[in-house]
Amino acid sequence: MPQPIHTLVLSLLILTLKAAAWSPGSGLARHRTPTRLMAEEEEGDVTDVETKHSGYNVLGTELSCCCSNVGGSGIGTGFYRNGLCATGDMDMGRHTVCVRATDEFLDFSKSVGNDLSTPMPEYNFPGLNEGDIWCLCAQRWAQAYNAGKAPKLFLQSTHEKTLDYIPLGVLKVFAIDADEANAVINKLNLQRNHLDELISKGAAEDDDSFQ
Repeated sequence: MPQPIHTLVLSLLILTLKAAAWSPGSGLARHRTPTRLMAEEEEGDVTDVETKHSGYNVLGTELSCCCSNVGGSGIGTGFYRNGLCATGDMDMGRHTVCVRATDEFLDFSKSVGNDLSTPMPEYNFPGLNEGDIWCLCAQRWAQAYNAGKAPKLFLQSTHEKTLDYIPLGVLKVFAIDADEANAVINKLNLQRNHLDELISKGAAEDDDSFQ
């Protein structure tokens, strides 16, 4: 019959494996790190798609809501218009970065052919004003970053797929929720350290049992 310590280790491992694997510093979150971040053309939104599983944020924890009522329009942000920066196979533009729009960014975006200020009812798009919160395409955020016009963002509401285009270290510089995110990271680190201690203790007990 397994020792109690083994049961505890197994339970904790199952509960924290995802967070430990994708949290900062684990080396498993894949992203490109060129001098200039990637920027590609944004794809059109699709609104009549069944909502997908929201997934995880760039910290490795559950994705938080970005905005469910953009500018008081009653429209949720995100590719699926459900308030989350979730993504899926049909979301070619990767609408994964939860940003707070500024006039500077909106003017820049319009100047490069991506008008986010004008409402487009056919895409269930309300149009953005300064202060509005929106799920921006990862490539478009990278484009704005390269031009020195990137808006600030919410890490806990930014989908992990963003890390395919932008390093976490860059995102953290622009984080509005930096203090909360750091608290989450510290908690994950404590969980991993505790798990390591339990595993080491269990291994030591196994060694003793064979002596």
